[in-house]
Amino acid sequence: MRALVRTGVSMPCKSCGSANQSKFIGEIGIHFPGLKNIDKPIVRVFPGIVICLDCGAAEFAVPEAELRLLAKGDPASAG
Repeated sequence: MRALVRTGVSMPCKSCGSANQSKFIGEIGIHFPGLKNIDKPIVRVFPGIVICLDCGAAEFAVPEAELRLLAKGDPASAG
């Protein structure tokens, strides 16, 4: 199977093996789980997302700054 070169996606879908994928820009709000974290602010990320147009599987990477906030567990320190 060949991946789509015109969309900048160079690997087949990890879920179904399809080459029918495209890149999009996403807006994702990440919430800390559980009631104990209900007051923590949402960590917003705007990653590039590769979506398989056959099975719907999506893949993205969290940018470094937001990843540090998630690892630290304190999104309020984002400033």
